[in-house]
This record gives sequence, structure tokens and C-alpha cells, in this order.
Amino acid sequence: MSAIIHFEIPADDLERSQKFYSDMFGWKFEKFTFPDGMDYLIITTTDYQGNKAIGGGMMKRQNPQHIVTNYIGVKSVDEYSAKISQAGGKVVMAKKAVPGMGYFAICLDTENNSFGIWETDPNAK
Repeated sequence: MSAIIHFEIPADDLERSQKFYSDMFGWKFEKFTFPDGMDYLIITTTDYQGNKAIGGGMMKRQNPQHIVTNYIGVKSVDEYSAKISQAGGKVVMAKKAVPGMGYFAICLDTENNSFGIWETDPNAK
């Protein structure tokens, strides 16, 4: 069974947003820069008892419609992209590599809700 494995928050002001989530929930942030130069903040979260919880990321908002995205872990982005289309959903951003980490695609469900699918692959290029 697939589960949400990552969330991504877009922000107009990364420092302001980082401070909000850090102060509010105690989230920890680590800066990561992609090979293309884009800055990304890796988010580490814990539940209210201090146990490690789902991690996420924060990036500069790409456009006014850029919303929070939940990523669901799958065995194969290609396989699930086809399944999503067959089930009445849509792939709105085709498979894209995150070098050294894996692949993702952005999709819409039958109710027009956006979500991502993620395939871990350290050999991704």
C-alpha cells in the first residue's frame, strides 16, 4: 500500500515561513541546493511525543497557483502515471528526475486535487 511520504510547502518568503513553522511546531530545517541552483529547505518533523514523523520540504513559490503538495511513494512513476490516467486522473507534470534521489510526477485526481507521486532511485539523472 502506498502512503504519503513527503509534503512540500511553497513560500513567498522562505525565512518568514521557516520561522513560522519552526516557532509554531518546532520543525527543523536544513538548506539543500539542487544542481540547477534552486534552494530547497528539507523539513524534519516530529509528532507531539517527539517521535520522527513525515518529512517535507519548502521552496520558493513558483507561480501564484503553486500550492502545498503531498507526495505518495510508489514503486514506479511510469506505472502509476499510467494507472492514474486509466482511473480518470491526469498527469499534469510528467516524470522528472531529482538527480541522485529519484523521480516524481505531479497529478490531479478525479476531483481536480493536486498530488505528487515519488519513486526513490539513487541512480536518477
